[in-house]
Amino acid sequence: MPIPTRAELIDHLVRTRIAGAVATPRENNLDHYRKLAAGDRHYWLGLELGDRWTDEQDVLAVMAERCGVSDDLAHRSGQDTIDPELTVDALERMATVLRKAAESRKRVLFATGHPGGLLDVHRATAAALRMTGCEIMVIPGGLTADEGYVFQFADVAVFERGATLWHTHSPAPMAAILDGLAREGRQLPELVVADHGWAGCAAQRGIDAVGYADSNDPALFLAESEGTLQVAVPIDDHVTDPRFYDPMTAYLLGAAGLPTG
Repeated sequence: MPIPTRAELIDHLVRTRIAGAVATPRENNLDHYRKLAAGDRHYWLGLELGDRWTDEQDVLAVMAERCGVSDDLAHRSGQDTIDPELTVDALERMATVLRKAAESRKRVLFATGHPGGLLDVHRATAAALRMTGCEIMVIPGGLTADEGYVFQFADVAVFERGATLWHTHSPAPMAAILDGLAREGRQLPELVVADHGWAGCAAQRGIDAVGYADSNDPALFLAESEGTLQVAVPIDDHVTDPRFYDPMTAYLLGAAGLPTG
């Protein structure tokens, strides 16, 4: 796929609702911010936030700054937004991380809790890094978590239960991978490229990590603001057609100086 210009990508992100007027409603965003601030660990995505984010308005302020949602706490329902300029800015920061990984030929682990949307984004990025000499890590076999199985499909760790790939926010699958590598005496990844609790868990354990996050997943943006996570890219992480992410992936790889096909 041709690499879009920044302006072309922003237009595409808005037209496909990956950014701009996204499908995630305002009330869902605020509900998740409130639950995170109240200490509900489901919304911490494997991170240890302590008592640093107990005010919903503080969470909202970070989300407005890093994701582009409305900063008006009185706006309680209806449309909310992801700023496409912030999306592309974050893609460019992620590209810098990927470029450095390629230059150093790092060990990289890919994982997704959104196999219906982001699996091919991660697969294509893994393939590009492998072509530069990076080691795309193979996870241990027989891993279980959350009453399901953790395995790799197209170089990307995923969670399976009942013969179906699951959407999951849980950090437990990533914890199972990292613990399994340690049991086998293998080296841990030097970089994790993921989303949801997969990224949060890795970052919390001190591994360099970058990830994608929706406007209702504030934990990764808070982690980036604190320096625990290197980059959080704001996107709607499950649009109607996963092929809509292809121009975004091409832009990312192009900005990183990686092969795009």
